[in-house]
Amino acid sequence: MAADGAVSFLLQKIDYLLSREWSLLSGIDNEVDGLKHEFETIGALLREADTKGGNNGQLRVWIKQVRDLAYDIEDVLDMFAFRTAKASRAFPKFLQFIKRRSIAILIQDINTKLHGTKETRERYRAISSSDQISISGFDPENNTYLHPRLASLYMDETDIVGIEEPRNRLMAWAVDKEPKLKVMFVVGMGGSGKTLLVKKVFEELKSSFDCSAWIPLSKSNKKEELLLTMMKRFFDSTHGRLPPEFFTTSLIQLMDKLRGYLQNKRYLIVFDDLWSKDVWESIQYALPNQNRGRIIIATRRGDIARLCSHNSSVSVYNLQPLSSDNAQQLFYKKVFPLTNECPKGLVEWSRKLLHQCEGLPLGIVSIGNLLSNTDKTADEWRKLHDSLGSELESEEGLIKEVVGKSLEEVAEDYLKELIQRKLVLVNEIDFDGRARNCRVHHLLHKIILSKSHEENFCRVSTGPEMSFNEKVRRLSVHKTCSNMLGKKFSRGRSLFLFGMEMLTHSISQTILSGFSILKVLDLEGAPLDKFPNAITRLILLKYLSLKNTNIRKLPKSIKKLQNLETLDLKQTFVMELPKTIIKLEKLRHLLVYRYDAKNQVSILLQGCKACRRIGGLLSLQKLSVIKANGDDGMIKALGNLTQLRKLGIIDLKDGDGKHLCLSIANMNNLQSLHVASITQDEFLDLNAMPATLPKLLQRLSLKGRLKKLPDWVPSLHDLIRIRLKGSKLESNPIDALEDLPNLMELQLLDAYAGNQLVFRPGKFQNLKILELESLIALEFVIMEQGALPSLEKLITRRCQKLKMIPRGIDKLLQLREFHLYDMPEKLVNGLQKNSGEFRQLVRHIPLITSYSLESSGYWKAKDLS
Repeated sequence: MAADGAVSFLLQKIDYLLSREWSLLSGIDNEVDGLKHEFETIGALLREADTKGGNNGQLRVWIKQVRDLAYDIEDVLDMFAFRTAKASRAFPKFLQFIKRRSIAILIQDINTKLHGTKETRERYRAISSSDQISISGFDPENNTYLHPRLASLYMDETDIVGIEEPRNRLMAWAVDKEPKLKVMFVVGMGGSGKTLLVKKVFEELKSSFDCSAWIPLSKSNKKEELLLTMMKRFFDSTHGRLPPEFFTTSLIQLMDKLRGYLQNKRYLIVFDDLWSKDVWESIQYALPNQNRGRIIIATRRGDIARLCSHNSSVSVYNLQPLSSDNAQQLFYKKVFPLTNECPKGLVEWSRKLLHQCEGLPLGIVSIGNLLSNTDKTADEWRKLHDSLGSELESEEGLIKEVVGKSLEEVAEDYLKELIQRKLVLVNEIDFDGRARNCRVHHLLHKIILSKSHEENFCRVSTGPEMSFNEKVRRLSVHKTCSNMLGKKFSRGRSLFLFGMEMLTHSISQTILSGFSILKVLDLEGAPLDKFPNAITRLILLKYLSLKNTNIRKLPKSIKKLQNLETLDLKQTFVMELPKTIIKLEKLRHLLVYRYDAKNQVSILLQGCKACRRIGGLLSLQKLSVIKANGDDGMIKALGNLTQLRKLGIIDLKDGDGKHLCLSIANMNNLQSLHVASITQDEFLDLNAMPATLPKLLQRLSLKGRLKKLPDWVPSLHDLIRIRLKGSKLESNPIDALEDLPNLMELQLLDAYAGNQLVFRPGKFQNLKILELESLIALEFVIMEQGALPSLEKLITRRCQKLKMIPRGIDKLLQLREFHLYDMPEKLVNGLQKNSGEFRQLVRHIPLITSYSLESSGYWKAKDLS
């Protein structure tokens, strides 16, 4: 629900205000705190209204009023942030005084809005009451604790580990010859497997009794309802039907009827999840004390069990957590169902995760289920470990931050969930299964646009005839922006300009001056050759994309954008950053490079003064691409960037490798690394990596001569892609790479000087793409039986001595594509459809294409499929 989302965003802003400006809120802290509590209440009511559904017109009006109210208060808080940020730059000595004046204005607005929220809440109560929507039944505690009980009740048989001993004890207790009523309390904390245990015992024993009943309890059970439920279960178990008169009797009459029904029967009753001592005391008198009746009560309330155990007929069984061996067995069964074994590279994280579970079966199963749907990499397991509390949280609502995960990782999780729900469709998939680009179905797109316009969330303009409500918060403008001229967008948060046919510097200045609290600005592809200085007045800006523009220089005043988190300068002509870039302490993504027509990096960040200070950008997560230029001071400074996840650095000299290795060793989150030497004959020396190497590395590209493959590469458990270019290795790299468990793509481009590559059985288990290029001495490729079982795509390029197809290619049953670029004529002819000598060996491959390079510089394709 959009209004619920607006309230959620607002609560975040209020939390931020309370934490950051607490010292200045004296006198109004109660009002601000009260505002937060009011909106928390309204948020809960919104979620309840959402679950009730329906087409209540009054309710829709109320929801719109809540959304507008949340928007209004968000505007007040953002303007406060804007004023104080502006003041901190202009009048730093008077900042505290100016903040207090700004907060004085905030007081007035907050008091007004507080009154509005109270009216809003009362209006909902009236509407919900008139529409028979009861809010008294809203019980968040009951909602949250019901989920694990259901999970326990319906756990799969494969999830049952270590249950034999307690089950046998309960079975023996239940079937002994003691003629009196006996009661057993099974006590354990939530998730310990109480429900699963007593359910198994109940199912195995119920046929041995005259009648039986499984009774799930909750905090809201009424005595009459509970007794009726018991009677219904007893009648169901004996194939009877509960007489109508039972539904109209009093509590005492119900107890008498139940006692009379059970008087001459052996009965078995299980009460699951007892919360209150009163519940047990109110029904025990309805149970006759003979005929070997058996009661089992599952509860986490050990205090109730102890109070009742003074009675000789009552026993207590304390359910213990699983032993470490049983816990590990259960965990491996869930995560690795085929082998029940954990790869060496994940053993450490499995121990850490099991330690968090402390032997609780439901926790182990829940975490196992999460891991079974994620990549089997140390990085994914680390993220789950660090965010465990948030992942297992069952509250409703949109999560903004998850402990242990970056905002980017949370956003990617959201995208994955939308894809799984088929709300977002994947257009193109990368080699590792990740989505490269996505879209939504055109019908869903129309619905989204309609709802967004209706709720004033965003507006899309596709022509000059479209008009704007100046209260709009997000704008997407296509082709022309003439309809924006002369307008103020005081509430605008995001602006996207697409396919601008004409956008001069003066027009961009005019349009941008109409915004003040803009946070997202995307000018990708705009016909700009000069940086619009109006941007530097947008001091709340978090995201700025100038991608594919002709801008050549950034102004020193870029330092004003101190909230900037992403600066995208890809495919621009910016070669050097101003030294003031170091002031952008919140910058997370800095992308500065340009590819030429041959897809080679031609322009990128030079070794400037700003680069030497780049180690001060401590929030940086992406730095791509930067030139070393022999500046060992800059290379050492990279070691300060401990949050870095992607690093591209080129033009390294032989002596730079040691300093780079020491810096990389500090980057515990590094996932992508591209390193290139200054010339094709310069050696890369990367063997000085300490033991604290970047264990989460997933993508590695090394361009330059190598005396040998760095010793640390074979230990990169999470590596999914490796690209070696110009390495000219004397030793076979296959031997060092074949046991990497997650490797999906291997590119050897002028990387090996030998004449033979042998892929052994059982190796490269997950490799999907193999590319061999410019291996000038290569004569034979041998793929032994059982090697490369997952290979889907094979590319050979300019391997002039390779005149036979790889031996064993006919055994690669998953191979879908075989591409040959500028390969020997004999090899290509051998693949011809009618008379090729190798044709029979490649008939199972759906797509075979040969490419020859024409004088124009373009490849000419020939289909051999």
